[in-house]
Amino acid sequence: MSSTHFFSTLSAGSSFCPECGSLLVLPEVNPIVCTTCSLQCNYEDLPNLEVVTQSNPRDPPSALQTNRGKDDEDDERQQRHRATVDEPCPKCGHPQLEFYLMQLRSADEGQTVFYECSNCAHKFSQNN
Repeated sequence: MSSTHFFSTLSAGSSFCPECGSLLVLPEVNPIVCTTCSLQCNYEDLPNLEVVTQSNPRDPPSALQTNRGKDDEDDERQQRHRATVDEPCPKCGHPQLEFYLMQLRSADEGQTVFYECSNCAHKFSQNN
């Protein structure tokens, strides 16, 4: 990862009393009165405050990094270990087809069966 820092700047929605440092409740109109030390001032008298946050870039959590590889392995494993059925291939007539099931539609509907011929690699599907 690069060593760039990310900065974010925003204007503060509240201010602090210049006399005692207490957080001021800002009314919609002047004057502003500090509830701690009773200082009175106008909006224009308050310093213009900015809040700056900073963070360094970091790598994703290790759990996310390992899951990415695990999903790929599961996909490959599903493709390698397919069941077979004694049905002829509609393209070449080979006596066996490999198949697997996937739920592509809503849960209350049947699964989709995907067939593939190991002889000519013809693929087709059937909704149940």
